[in-house]
Amino acid sequence: MPGVPLHLPAALHAALWQHARTHPHHEVVGALGGVQHGETWCVHTLYPLPNIAPDPAREYLADPTYLLRALKAMRAERLDLVGLYHSHPRGPDRPSRTDTRLAAYDVPYLIADLRSGTLRAYLLPEAHEVALHVTEGPE
Repeated sequence: MPGVPLHLPAALHAALWQHARTHPHHEVVGALGGVQHGETWCVHTLYPLPNIAPDPAREYLADPTYLLRALKAMRAERLDLVGLYHSHPRGPDRPSRTDTRLAAYDVPYLIADLRSGTLRAYLLPEAHEVALHVTEGPE
């Protein structure tokens, strides 16, 4: 599945970066709802989630209550979880050991590196990079 691309509409790309830049000294976290069309993940909505990690400057932990609410909202909209995102305030744009160790879903994990301004996606725990395409409109 490493070759499967993720399509992210430009408006949601901007919303993800806005969320990350709102908290430049802490990692932010969120979920992406959408559909899988054949060999492509298509994002339709973004759910920012509270980070309840003990050290949010260095790690993230999505609040399970809010994550459950996001998953229920996706189900009500007939969407699936197609990705998770978080930021790295000081880089890098690659998964950390903690990111790899705590990966729990078989979807792309997007990392917004605030230092370099890059956004990359990976399947974890293997850290296979996923092609990320920012699109002009909804998929």
